[in-house]
Amino acid sequence: MRTKIRRWGNSLALRIPRSFAEEVGIYQDVPVEVSIEDGQLVVEPVARPTYTLENLLAQVREDNLHGEVKTGPALGNEAW
Repeated sequence: MRTKIRRWGNSLALRIPRSFAEEVGIYQDVPVEVSIEDGQLVVEPVARPTYTLENLLAQVREDNLHGEVKTGPALGNEAW
């Protein structure tokens, strides 16, 4: 498929066909990594980080641990 590079402000833009974007997992506002490899322009979606409870809890230390925060009496139908 042929397409054209267009001006977008002071930069250049490439319109990516929907079928191509869906195939590689690129959607509006998804971050991508743009690089040049062997003289070719390469656009790749940035992999989302994977989190596990164990990895997140391993980052808790005394210096970043905080106590409870008082928010006042219950309002509405909260169960305290």
